[in-house]
Amino acid sequence: MIRKMCEADLPAVLEMEKDLFPSSPWPEHEFLYEMHENPFSTLCVEEENGVIRGYIDWWITYEQAQIANIAVLRPAQKQGIAQKMIDLCVENCVREGCEILSLEVRINNDPAIRLYEKNGFITAARRKAYYEDGTDAWLMIKPLGGLEYDSNTACD
Repeated sequence: MIRKMCEADLPAVLEMEKDLFPSSPWPEHEFLYEMHENPFSTLCVEEENGVIRGYIDWWITYEQAQIANIAVLRPAQKQGIAQKMIDLCVENCVREGCEILSLEVRINNDPAIRLYEKNGFITAARRKAYYEDGTDAWLMIKPLGGLEYDSNTACD
């Protein structure tokens, strides 16, 4: 089940963040800001049997949207969780009238790049030294025009 993130989810999310992004994990205050102060942010978790298996944060600013963060617990990877979260994000962005969805991804994160390409993202630019450890990122974009909204995938 995908639902809005709450503060009680933070310990699990922070552990996942440290495990998956050891060189540049988001600190707790970033998640709190996204939950309580960023008016453009939607932050959701994927949970099964009380276990947080993934999370996604996207921003909508007028006709543009950006996936700020997406992650799936290592033992739960390759089970379609990231796909479900991307689908939810896209459906919400389309409903809000967004024309484009973008994200940055480490240039060496081949599994994520393949997933994004499968979902219609194209590489638009290289962001030099984008991450704190100096690693470059690809800017990837997905046009959203012409898609239809499915109310069954809304994040309430």
